[in-house]
Amino acid sequence: MPNEPAIFASEHEIEELRAEIRRLRVEQEEQKKQITEGGKGGGEKKKEDKKDEKNEEKQSHPVRNIVIAVVVLLLLVAAILFWLNSRHFESTDDATIDGHISGVAARVAGTVTGVYVDENQFVKEGQVLVDLDPRDYKVALDQARSQLRQAQAQSQAEQPNVPVTVVTNQTNISTTGSSVIAAEAGVAAAQRTYESALAKVREVEANNVKAQADVARYRPLADKDEVPREQFDQVVANAKALEATVEANRATAAAARRQVDQSREQLIQAQQRSEEAQQNAPRQIAIRHANVAIREASAQAARAQVEQAQLNLSYAKILSPVSGIIAKRVAEVGQHVTPGQQVALVIQVDDLWVTANYKETQLRRMQGGQSVRVYVDALDVTFDGYVEGMPAASGAVTSLLPPENATGNFVKVVQRLPVRIRFKKDQQGLNRLRPGMSVEPKTRVE
Repeated sequence: MPNEPAIFASEHEIEELRAEIRRLRVEQEEQKKQITEGGKGGGEKKKEDKKDEKNEEKQSHPVRNIVIAVVVLLLLVAAILFWLNSRHFESTDDATIDGHISGVAARVAGTVTGVYVDENQFVKEGQVLVDLDPRDYKVALDQARSQLRQAQAQSQAEQPNVPVTVVTNQTNISTTGSSVIAAEAGVAAAQRTYESALAKVREVEANNVKAQADVARYRPLADKDEVPREQFDQVVANAKALEATVEANRATAAAARRQVDQSREQLIQAQQRSEEAQQNAPRQIAIRHANVAIREASAQAARAQVEQAQLNLSYAKILSPVSGIIAKRVAEVGQHVTPGQQVALVIQVDDLWVTANYKETQLRRMQGGQSVRVYVDALDVTFDGYVEGMPAASGAVTSLLPPENATGNFVKVVQRLPVRIRFKKDQQGLNRLRPGMSVEPKTRVE
C-alpha cells in the first residue's frame, strides 16, 4: 500500500507561486496609492509637483513594467506547472462512501415484547435488539426434553437384550445338540431292537419249519396207528404254537421297524432344530443389535430436537450480528414477526470505502495500490487513501436492466466503472464518515 507524502509536492509549489503573485499584486496596489496621494498635494506647489510627477512617472514606469512582466511570467509558469501536475491525477465527482449494511431479521415467529434500540444508536456485536415472547418455545423445549428421556430409557432397556439373546442362543444350540445326540442313540437302540426281533423271527420260523415237518412225518404214522394219537396231537399243537409265535415275532419285528423309522424321523427333526438354532443365533443377535441401534437413533433424534428447541428459544432474543449504528428500526412492541422478517438495519461504520465511478478513459494508467486524496463534501476534509481494487465490470452491465446495443440504435456512451478506494488507517476524523456521503477522489496515476 503506497504511503508517500512527497507525491503531492507539486501542488505545494503551485500554492507558493500563487502566494507570490498575490504578494506582488498587493505591492503594486500600494505603489499606485502612494502615487495618487502624492498627486493630490497643495496648489501652491503644482509646478514642483508636476516636475516630481514627471520624474516619478519616469521612475515608476520601469518598475511597473517589471512587475507586470514578472506577474505574467509567474502566471505562465503556474499554468505550465498546473498542466504538468494535472497529467498525473485522475478525479471524479461521481463517488460516494460505501459500507456493509447488515439486515437483522427474526429467525423464528413470535410477538415482539421488547425493543431496546432506536435509530442512529450505536450497538455492539451480540447486543440484544429485540425480545420475542419465549413461552411457546419454553414449552416446546420441555416437551423435547421429555421425549429425549423416554428415548434414552427405551435405549437402556433394549441394550440388555443383546447379551440375553446371546446366552439364550447358546443354550438353544446346546440343547438341540443334545437332542440330536439323544435321537441318534434312540435310532441305534431301535435298530438293535429291530435286529433282535428279526433274529427271533428267523429262529421261530426255523422251529416252525421243523414243527410243520414233524406234523407231516407224524400224520401217516398216526393214520396207521403206528404212533400214539396223543403224541401226534402234541406235535400238531406244537406246530400251531410255533406258527402263532412266528406271526407274533413278525409283528414285533414290524413294530421294531416302525420304531426305527420313528427314531430316524426324530433324529432328522432334532438335526433340523439344531441347524435352525445355529443359523438363527447370529440373526437374532443382529436383530437385537438393530433394535439397540434404532433406540439409540431415536435418542439421538430426540437429542437433536432438544438442541433445536434450545436454539429456537435462544432466537427469541434477536442480537446484533455486528457492531455499528442502527440505520432503520422496524420492530415495534406487540408486532408479530415471521421468520426472515427484517427488524432493523445495522451499518458497520468501522469498515468503509469509496466507490468512485471513473470514466473508462480515466482507467488507462490506473491500477491497484495507487495513492488517492479523498475530499469529503459534508466534512470539508481531505483523507488519504489508496486504490484497493479495479472493477470487474461497468455499472451498466451489473445494473438490473443492462442496456441492449443490438437494436440498431447504438450510440456510443463513455461508460463508468466503479473503482474501490480504501481509506488509510489511523486518520483523524474517520469515525465521522457515513455511507452515502458524496466525495471527490483524486488518484495519482503516475
